[in-house]
This record gives sequence, structure tokens and C-alpha cells, in this order.
Amino acid sequence: MFDIGFFELLIIGVIALVVLGPEKLPGAIRTTSKTIRNIKSMATGFKTEIEQQMRIQELHENLKKAEAQQMKDLSPEVQQSVDELKSAAQSVQKPYEKNND
Repeated sequence: MFDIGFFELLIIGVIALVVLGPEKLPGAIRTTSKTIRNIKSMATGFKTEIEQQMRIQELHENLKKAEAQQMKDLSPEVQQSVDELKSAAQSVQKPYEKNND
């Protein structure tokens, strides 16, 4: 991520020690590490959300292709997407079928 060597970290540590003092330095380090952790977590969440949206878009496009071909002679990729959508639709309907019985 950052191309910082040991010498650079040592200089940053000495400057932080001089500016903040030995009493406030541990708290500042904890706060900084917590903030970095939160930022990484948000970035991971954002990346996951984008990947999910891209997958949904791909499934939607493949379904349109399948509908245009009247569900006949589909490429393996499109057929797999259609099968995934069918299984997802069935799994959504199953809980409702159990409640109605």
C-alpha cells in the first residue's frame, strides 16, 4: 500500500513522540489504527457491493438474451445464468409454500 521503509517509520515515530508526547501517543496510535481498519472495512464492503451489482447486471443481460432466443439453443453461459435464476426463484418460493401448508 505505502512504500515506507523502516527509516521513514522511525522518523515519523520520533516526530509523533515530540509533537504528541509520551502520554498521548498510545491513544493516537489506537485511534489511527481504528480509523484505518474502518476505512478498509468500508472499502471491502463497497467492493463486495459493486461485484454483486455487476453479477446481477450480467444475469439480467443473459436473461434478456435467453428471452430473445425464446429459451432455445442457448449458449452454455446464458443457460447457466437462466438455471441460476430458476433455482433462485424456486428457493424464494419454497418458504412461502411451507407457510401455506
